Amino acid sequence: MIPRLFEKYKKEVSPRLKTQFSYSSPMQVPNLVKIVVNIGVSEAKVDMKYMEASINELATITGQRPMMKRARRSVAGFKVREGMPVACCVTLRSTRMWEFADRLISIALPRIKDFQGVARRGFDGRGNYNLGLREQLLFPEIEYDKVIRMRGMNISFVTTASTDEEAYALLTELGMPFNK
Repeated sequence: MIPRLFEKYKKEVSPRLKTQFSYSSPMQVPNLVKIVVNIGVSEAKVDMKYMEASINELATITGQRPMMKRARRSVAGFKVREGMPVACCVTLRSTRMWEFADRLISIALPRIKDFQGVARRGFDGRGNYNLGLREQLLFPEIEYDKVIRMRGMNISFVTTASTDEEAYALLTELGMPFNK
């Protein structure tokens, strides 16, 4: 089954972007390559149950088993030693990526209290967009009673766009609610 947002990209977004930026080839049109979802778990150095809970929540949200990230170097100020678990992340591609983006744009973001849109300053200058969320409860898959601790997450949209303007146009056409 083809994801709804991917169909929209193929039928509506791609032709609009091709005419807007006057590309000569359909291969020049910016596309979504992957979405990386990352959760930092600083409490994992004290108790691994926090890391396990974060991994389970991220797996529930994305539909894919997360990878645990370990510290590369020791940092005395943060009381972190090399090899300690510090985060978990998931890289979504193809079908899961499009389905996650659809759920994020149409369900999760509108559930933010006093939502004014996402900030435009999240672009990195190379056509990628980073979005920070303050809590995992925005996703309807997460049950409030089973949450051990509220945790934020970073969501990175990696595109083939070469400029921020092209990436902004792509994400806007896909339905990302940017604030004015």
